[in-house]
Amino acid sequence: MFQSKIAGIGHYVPKNVYTNNDLTRFMDTTDEWIQERTGIKERRYADRLEETTTSMAIEAAKIAIERAKTTAKDIDFIIFATLSPDYYFPGCGVLLQREMGMGEIGALDIRNQCSGFVYALSIADQFIKTGMYKNILVVGSEKHSFALDFSTRGRAVSVIFGDGAGAAVLQPTTETGKGILSTHLHSDGADAEKLAMYYPGASGGKGLENRPEWPDQELGGMFVTPKMLEDGSAFPYMDGQAVFKKAVVKFPEVIGEALAKNELTPADIDLLVPHQANLRISQFVQKTLGLADDKVFNNIQKYGNTTAASVPIALSEAWEEGRIKEGDLVCLAAFGAGFTWGSALIRW
Repeated sequence: MFQSKIAGIGHYVPKNVYTNNDLTRFMDTTDEWIQERTGIKERRYADRLEETTTSMAIEAAKIAIERAKTTAKDIDFIIFATLSPDYYFPGCGVLLQREMGMGEIGALDIRNQCSGFVYALSIADQFIKTGMYKNILVVGSEKHSFALDFSTRGRAVSVIFGDGAGAAVLQPTTETGKGILSTHLHSDGADAEKLAMYYPGASGGKGLENRPEWPDQELGGMFVTPKMLEDGSAFPYMDGQAVFKKAVVKFPEVIGEALAKNELTPADIDLLVPHQANLRISQFVQKTLGLADDKVFNNIQKYGNTTAASVPIALSEAWEEGRIKEGDLVCLAAFGAGFTWGSALIRW
């Protein structure tokens, strides 16, 4: 049985920088308020019409493929993680396959939000280990900015998120003890509505306290009504306290699970790359695990929360900055809507 390794990593972020002060033009907030609660100083927003979730993914994928010393024609499977696809359907995987001129390969789209890349990495790892595929492109890409409520009403959510993409190419390796050592995935849907975008959706608001009024008709109807836009129910919702309380428990727990599986301890970690949800969460996890500052990589200050793109963007930047070297033990971890969470332990 093969092990799988990350043969190439790349990322792309849009050129448009929006600082916290820029957001004060649209909502009642301050730089101090945002930094105190999230650690974010600025974020990137894609061009409204010129950039899409897929186009950003392609830019990241090109870099990852080149660094893997392979070509787009050699990719034999795609796993695309996003919560902000170009279309309601089809998924972005086939759009990337088309635009990059790949063969008629399989394309899998997954919806695991902030933990999407870790989930995708785990799926790819299984395919590589069984010998089914040899060059898998794993992508996390998000264009949040087109669907956020940039008003005072929506500031608690909108100040957090940014746009960007990250990608990795997984290949088999026969080197003992190298590559992905293990992955660990979990979910708990008990509080699924605590962090969600309810519309567009087929539930019609079933189970929600403030279910919208739908058109009086037996069949058909609309995914989003004008009233939903007016009252804000068409925008993402987050119970920040509930998310924080769950994340600070599950982050260290799933990291500990990965270490225990491989008979290692936090002291063995050379670099922890957590999902960039909130700097306060990352700092809490760092303290809990007893890790020094140089053992944790954070870039939420520059990009905000890029959801499924967060881990691969951070991983790519860390590698570019020389923070990851051959033989290093790298731990990836993420927690997000669902709730879903996971970790991956990698010997680089």
